[in-house]
Amino acid sequence: MTKQGNGNSLAPRLLLSMPQLNDPNFKQTVVLLCEHGEEGAFGLVLNRQTDTPASSVVRLTPPVEADNGLQLWIGGPVEPERGWILIGDQRADAEAVQVCDGLYLSTSPDLLRHLLVNRPQGRTRLLTGYAGWGAGQLDAELSASAWLIADVQLDLIFETQASQMWETAIRRLGAEPSMLQMGRGVN
Repeated sequence: MTKQGNGNSLAPRLLLSMPQLNDPNFKQTVVLLCEHGEEGAFGLVLNRQTDTPASSVVRLTPPVEADNGLQLWIGGPVEPERGWILIGDQRADAEAVQVCDGLYLSTSPDLLRHLLVNRPQGRTRLLTGYAGWGAGQLDAELSASAWLIADVQLDLIFETQASQMWETAIRRLGAEPSMLQMGRGVN
């Protein structure tokens, strides 16, 4: 992950799908937009929790034998074999990139092993896959009113149940989810 030098970047923000967005990958999703620039955008879906223990999916050498309860989350439909660690507190020994104040992203195998062997403390999320947009694609979707934009809220990400996150985020914007309508946007 690299920082964008683009003054028009929306990142970091939360993208909230409009109710009429019926793509099964993004219906009622909250996406952490990590990068946004002329070449495209990168984000992680935050509210798709699975019942799968992370330890049953992750392959490390030597293998991790125990299950400490860390669950796997679906970060998006692109490269589902790729893993991401989202943490709310930067560990001094972790290789991580700051997304915004109090939020870090890592792909460190050492951090992953630490999280799988020890009981995760604090705000931790292990995600698989990501949401990606090609050049201009997200901007076109925004122009078509497919997404609402909100500031990153750590309590929403880590303390709100996945099933309630989308509605909670929209209500925090002062909107009623059932009343939202997609428009054509202005060019």
